Amino acid sequence: MRALSAWLLLGLAVTAVWRVRAAEGPATPRIEDFGWLAGRWESERNGRRVSEQWMEPAGGTMLAMSRTVQDGRTREWEFLVLAVDAEGGVTLTAAPSGQARTTFKLATWTRDSFVVENPTHDFPQRIGYALQPDGSLRAWIEGERGGKTRRIEFAYRRMP
Repeated sequence: MRALSAWLLLGLAVTAVWRVRAAEGPATPRIEDFGWLAGRWESERNGRRVSEQWMEPAGGTMLAMSRTVQDGRTREWEFLVLAVDAEGGVTLTAAPSGQARTTFKLATWTRDSFVVENPTHDFPQRIGYALQPDGSLRAWIEGERGGKTRRIEFAYRRMP
């Protein structure tokens, strides 16, 4: 009887772990897991309007472009590629105006947020995106600069 009870308990424990892991998703996400980011997003602060447009997941990538306009002129722009690398990990490569292209590796993710990082980059070392309960998007860049931690946040709203 004890052996049967032990097997039943083991079976229940395995089932519970399997259900929790199934709810969390796979250990390594697929590009399709970031599909919530697809669309046009806009943020406006201090007379600067930032527009970011993400294409839907396809072919193992999501592509985006961003533009910052102030006083009727484009002040900054950026191209972004969210992709699966050769080892099966997820990376974000950013190519901002006037700067070298930099690749960041996925550090953490949930079904509606992620953070990528590159500790060797000057600034930022981390980039994050999080879909908010109201459907808006919070994005941020952060890292060390001049010996101090700096974080810049962007509050985006989805555009039609």
